[in-house]
Amino acid sequence: MKFVAFERNVQGTGASRRLRDSGKTPAIVYGAGKAPVNVEVDHNALYHAMRKEAFHSSVLEMELNGTVEKVLLRDYQKHPYKQLVLHVDFQRVDATTRIHKKVPLHFVNEDESPAVKLDKCLINHAVTELEIECLAEKLPEFLTIDLGHVVKGQSVHVDDLKLDAGVKVLTHGRKNPIIASVVEPVAEEIIAAPVAA
Repeated sequence: MKFVAFERNVQGTGASRRLRDSGKTPAIVYGAGKAPVNVEVDHNALYHAMRKEAFHSSVLEMELNGTVEKVLLRDYQKHPYKQLVLHVDFQRVDATTRIHKKVPLHFVNEDESPAVKLDKCLINHAVTELEIECLAEKLPEFLTIDLGHVVKGQSVHVDDLKLDAGVKVLTHGRKNPIIASVVEPVAEEIIAAPVAA
């Protein structure tokens, strides 16, 4: 995804408030051995872009002063109740930058699995995103979890994932955590009320 940013020279609370009132969002770009730069982006374009999953989990192209830089969305602040993005942090990345980033999981073929189709089980998604480590250029937009083969009593673990070379899931000390598990249907018992003599 590509977006345009403009350099901003004024800083401070009052300047940021005036910037937001004019339909812009203050932001900062840092990293890749360069000095941090204060920028501003169009609020409406940013707000709609942030509603897309890819904006949060892929390398973005930011045009600033006529040059295009590759950046990642690192942090943002939203207003507690208004639909307003208050501030955004972007990190510059290049081909040698190793990053840690949470990426969403897309579960596919759930309805085609023997567990659901034959045994009428449910599949419980234990997590919806995983933190990975990789080079910035290898960052996947999402990870696909194929559930088409799961059977009754089975679980899908991190070790079952087919990842590209150089992409590693960070489990933070937990050994092979569960991603999804098959839940058997609960049979309901109907208990007849005792008949009074």
